[in-house]
Amino acid sequence: MVLLLLSIAAAIGPCRAADSRLTEFMSKVPAGELVPGADHYALPQGNPPVAKVLAGERLVGYAFVNADWVNSTGYSGQPIQILVGLTVDGKIAGARLMAHHEPIVLIGIPPERIAAFIQGYVGRDVLRLATGGPSERPPVDIVSGATVTVTVIAESMIRSGIKVARAEGVGGPAQATAAALREIDPSHEAPADWTGLLGDGSVRRLSLTVGDVNAAFGRAGKQHAEDNPESPDPNDSFIDMYFAPVSVPAIGRRLLGDVRYADLQRSLKPGQQAILIASNGAYSFKGTGYVRGGIFDRIEVVQGDSSIHFHDRTHQRLGEIKAAGAPEFRDIDLFGVPEGSTLDVTQPWRLQLLVQRAFGARDKSFLTFDVNYELPQAYLKPAQASAAIAAAAAAPSIAPEPSEPPMWHIMWRAKMVQIGILLGALGLLTLIFFFQDWLVRRPIFYDRLRLGFMVFTLVWIGWYAQAQLSVVNVLAFLSALRTDFRWDYFLMAPLIFILWFATAASLLFWNRGAYCGWLCPFGALQELTNRAARLLKIPQLKISFGVHQRLTALKYIVFLVLFGISLSALGTAEQAAEVEPFKTAIILRFARGWPFVLYAGATIAASLFVERAFCRYVCPLGAAMAIPARLRLFDWLRRYRECGNPCQRCGNECPVQAIHPEGHINPNECIQCLHCQMLYHHDQKCPVMIQRRLKRERYAPASPIDLPPRPKISARAPDESAAP
Repeated sequence: MVLLLLSIAAAIGPCRAADSRLTEFMSKVPAGELVPGADHYALPQGNPPVAKVLAGERLVGYAFVNADWVNSTGYSGQPIQILVGLTVDGKIAGARLMAHHEPIVLIGIPPERIAAFIQGYVGRDVLRLATGGPSERPPVDIVSGATVTVTVIAESMIRSGIKVARAEGVGGPAQATAAALREIDPSHEAPADWTGLLGDGSVRRLSLTVGDVNAAFGRAGKQHAEDNPESPDPNDSFIDMYFAPVSVPAIGRRLLGDVRYADLQRSLKPGQQAILIASNGAYSFKGTGYVRGGIFDRIEVVQGDSSIHFHDRTHQRLGEIKAAGAPEFRDIDLFGVPEGSTLDVTQPWRLQLLVQRAFGARDKSFLTFDVNYELPQAYLKPAQASAAIAAAAAAPSIAPEPSEPPMWHIMWRAKMVQIGILLGALGLLTLIFFFQDWLVRRPIFYDRLRLGFMVFTLVWIGWYAQAQLSVVNVLAFLSALRTDFRWDYFLMAPLIFILWFATAASLLFWNRGAYCGWLCPFGALQELTNRAARLLKIPQLKISFGVHQRLTALKYIVFLVLFGISLSALGTAEQAAEVEPFKTAIILRFARGWPFVLYAGATIAASLFVERAFCRYVCPLGAAMAIPARLRLFDWLRRYRECGNPCQRCGNECPVQAIHPEGHINPNECIQCLHCQMLYHHDQKCPVMIQRRLKRERYAPASPIDLPPRPKISARAPDESAAP
């Protein structure tokens, strides 16, 4: 069947790359909406095409489609197409998402969230923003559940903007003149204590109460966030935060002490800056990025049109501040400016704190609070004239195109901790299968281990990491084979890629059961639901084998219909793939429209009465994985001659009825739960093992305590009184 599908895909042949849709998109978006002040477009020119945006006869910007200039392929394997407007001074004037096939965004994520994310780039200078690298972009986790999609959107806008700017000769911001250049005066001494450092501006402070944040959300019209404060007392401290550039020698020695400052200087590269941030209060400036091992998404340094986010790899935790009189802080952290980013501490900059407040199941509201920082003039002196002139001469008028790593590199680096955990789980599962005979001989331990693994699969793989495989992945893969197959399409989601790689490898050993039976979050949700139902004594519906066998064909029909639709309309097939309730129940955690929640709830409710009902009869992903099941190289499941004739115990207890009445295990339906193997070795449940146990007991030598007492014989002298 797999060979048949691939033959069909190959016969259709590779599709030609789509022509530019710039003219089509320009007809849908007025020029004034893309570049403020414009009134019309000129005809597109060049290859790739770009159109001048005009106000009368005056050039005010350029219009282009990101996918014409850079690879903007997303999670679906299809390009995400954005109409972008670029001003004559290199800033993004406007952007509009025009076409995509992203399964996460198609249905589920409100379009206004994606639009709001795109608007976060409006007004930013692409030439300066690109030099900071991908870590300097606004945080993508604001759009929960669509990280891959918004990463592609952000990166493709920036990279295509760079290419257009270079092609059209768009210049960057004016360079500083020699007269304005200043440098650090190494002879200046900082104040000796904490109060002095605060007083002269060496250390800046942001102090907010819960009431201050409530009022800010109220002014922004975010009533739900205002009504869900961190504390009922508005006078409680929300955050009391202090920060300073400790790469400035005088400030660094006072705050870090001579020894730690010397260590810092050795770790910094020439020109690299470092910032110390300390805080108390209910809100942590570190945020979720610190937990995930990626980017600190609640703090951002902004200078001019460029912004800087901090990585955990350039971060250190500190125990105390050495300045005399400094208070104790809950968080004291040292952040190095990431390589490729630039911060000029002699020029003004600001620290921006992102405040997020959750309400409801998954909704969040966001605000930002800024604190300006300008190094006190006492720390500065005029730069030497020769150095200033050299710096001005060396500064390019057009930023060079950055040598940035592929987007999938960025995604993998950001998820290294999650990747490590997933690889550990896959390693454990491999040990379970290879040493299954040892495991299933210990029924209680086996049951507890499987229960724990199901909870891990649902909670961590599913709801936390959102690594739920889908038939959409299969359709996208088959579509890529027919067009311009590239591995980086699928490397964009590292956990999904690893799971697919592990699943493909496991098909040769254990058929589809390794994923369906152990690693599928929705399958785990059904199994745990059924376990709860049995504990509550909910009656289980017994489906006859004949009816069951006919119903199992339904999932193959569903998959083939989706595959047929995808041959001509992948987007339509992805929408039809909503027959899988995975996105609703796992990715979006039921935070969705009521029809989707009702459908997902119905599929889960069915598992109360029939274990894994959706897996058995409807799941197109299971069907796609079952097609190559007979290609497996090994058969690990052991059987007796008596299995099926006359014994039916395994068949009756199989949770998905994968065992035929004659005792044969159907590899297309088996989920490798190992329940039948536990019965195979159980000398209290398996009739064959029971007979063997009874036989052993019958012929086993009796122990000494079971033997009848032997008569005691003793030699004694003849009775002399006896008569002869």
